[in-house]
Amino acid sequence: MNFDFSDDQKLLKEQVRKFLADKCPTKVVRRVLDGPETHAEDVWKGLVDLGVPALGIPEEYGGMGLSPLEVCVVAEEIGRAAAPVPFDTSVVLATEALKLAGSDAQKKKWLPELASGKAIGTLAIAEGAQPPKPRNIRTTFGGGRLNGKKLPVTDGEAATFAIVLANSGGSGDRAVSLVLVDLGQAGVAKKRIETIDPARKHAELTFNDATAELLGGEGEGWRLLERLYDAAAVYFAFAQVGGAEAAMWMARDYALQRQAFGRAIGSYQAIKHKLADCYVKLELARSNAYYGAMMLTEDGADLPLAAAAARIAATDAYDFAAKENIQTHGGIGFTWEADTQFHYRRSRLLALSIGGPMAWKDKLVTRLEQKNAA
Repeated sequence: MNFDFSDDQKLLKEQVRKFLADKCPTKVVRRVLDGPETHAEDVWKGLVDLGVPALGIPEEYGGMGLSPLEVCVVAEEIGRAAAPVPFDTSVVLATEALKLAGSDAQKKKWLPELASGKAIGTLAIAEGAQPPKPRNIRTTFGGGRLNGKKLPVTDGEAATFAIVLANSGGSGDRAVSLVLVDLGQAGVAKKRIETIDPARKHAELTFNDATAELLGGEGEGWRLLERLYDAAAVYFAFAQVGGAEAAMWMARDYALQRQAFGRAIGSYQAIKHKLADCYVKLELARSNAYYGAMMLTEDGADLPLAAAAARIAATDAYDFAAKENIQTHGGIGFTWEADTQFHYRRSRLLALSIGGPMAWKDKLVTRLEQKNAA
């Protein structure tokens, strides 16, 4: 069985890597982190010109109709650069949600807009610090109107539309539905809020009788969200693998040039052990991500298990590498001027974006129990 990417996929990966190395160095990440931009528009436009948003969209809706593997290889390079662009929200979450549950009319309206880069989509699930569950969703939908508040919403300011989890009046898990809302209307207010990663801007979205429409069936929101998160977990795992590898090499490069007591700190056993542990966790995460990508591409029965394993391993690898990168840099690694912060911030953000590590560990245990009981 061949787990490697094809020559065309490797070429795509190399093209995106070269583009990001040229157009999205760390100074661009810092520019967005420190500045008022919602995202790096110049970098995003370049990715649009490369066809990145169109990769996984069917040809009938203006996309390229490629497999999830092409999106995976690009996700890894986006993660490697810690690029401040709406890739995970628009190319992954919004696009996959429309493909999964959108009506033909919704797909015809929004997928071509996403493919061309004219629209940016996002997902609005959380309502504050508590983990979102059907029982604590207060945003309501009824009679074609949406009311409530969502925060934090990644790329909420930049987004053209949002897919929102709202209470539609049912009970239990069927209390919530996914609804699609155009964010350009008068019934929507946006307010920027601070989060752990200022390079990825977040917003509070307030809906006041905003016009919205169901995405999928009424009461099917939680079931659809679980399926969406399984697919997203694989794409996010590749972004986390890319980020973990970048953080590891950043630490390695610094360890080879930083001198202490007349020798490079990389020659000391303690530093070697740090980097070796980073490498082991990275390769474990990579293997799980590859298997998840295979299950996603084949729509395999093991996708729920593979997605959870990939999510857990990749979150652990990125978190560990980002922290050890700071530690290897020593005191300077904790300063605002140091670039080590970019991967630490991004690792924290990605770890929470589609549910935290404990939630995914619970999912993995539950799914293993269900499989063993079958």
